[in-house]
Amino acid sequence: MNPGDSVEFERSEREQFQVARIQYERMGSDVTMQCGSLDNDASVSWKVNGTDVKAQHRLEGPRLMLTQVALGHNGLYSCFQNPHGERRDTINLRIGVPPKEPTITCRSNTYPKGFYCSWHQLYPTYIPTTFEVDVQHNQRSLEVQKDPVHKNRCHVRFPEVFSSFPYTVNVTAVNALGKAFFTISFEESTIVKPDPPERVMATPIRYNARRLEVSWHSPATWPDIDNFPLKYFLRYRPLIREQWQHVELSDSTSHTITDAYAGKEYIIQVAAKDTEIGTWSDWSVAVHATPWIEELVQITSTTEVEFLTDINVLFLKGEVE
Repeated sequence: MNPGDSVEFERSEREQFQVARIQYERMGSDVTMQCGSLDNDASVSWKVNGTDVKAQHRLEGPRLMLTQVALGHNGLYSCFQNPHGERRDTINLRIGVPPKEPTITCRSNTYPKGFYCSWHQLYPTYIPTTFEVDVQHNQRSLEVQKDPVHKNRCHVRFPEVFSSFPYTVNVTAVNALGKAFFTISFEESTIVKPDPPERVMATPIRYNARRLEVSWHSPATWPDIDNFPLKYFLRYRPLIREQWQHVELSDSTSHTITDAYAGKEYIIQVAAKDTEIGTWSDWSVAVHATPWIEELVQITSTTEVEFLTDINVLFLKGEVE
């Protein structure tokens, strides 16, 4: 085959994919593919991806039968009518499984603005699967906005704050072989979880060998820090020890560690939580710092000074060669 023939073959394969009809089949099943609308007594031959069908199969007139199909049976199947070899049909066979119940998690990191829900399949389906989401509150459906980045995530605005009515989220997974759904219910207070504090810094305090000044900022995603303040949880430890020390702070965004080991490197993290409801955030990115260390000044001993002085005097008197 010369290069021109190869290009023509690839173009032909692409054109077949464009006109092929997709046939989805369940993994492990026996599959029958029909060559267009040809009569039962038609004589045809089949190819898959341009070559002879090597998998275990059976031919019955215009039908190709495969047994216990697996992912290896995926491909572009074409049938040709004998005796002239005219292509009569092209089928893109896709093997997969029906979806299982999706898992769902919901969280509000922008309280009281809204919350988001994420979902995923524990097991792959191998074929395109879509998700239908329905959110109910107080006997009415809420608007659901798809996340522009995460395909399996949606955003919902709180219709009211401090509501006593639970929220119900239903996610249905759908593909060509079946569907499955899962539903969760929760109260707004249980899903509030801020993002971790940001820009955590730890700096030594000059002339204080056991102190470190730690500061941080509230998460940028928390929309109303004045009306919905956060409290913070600080943890720190020297690298030489495994046990953490903890400090809980009301609403301050700084703290002075006063019991650090002199000269030892520390690892420090901070978490945040709404002062009234919800759970603690994940820990912030860890920062490292070492308390102030006094700079050592080299001091010449008295004996050395006296010895050098005697040498200089002798040198001046000309007694040293």
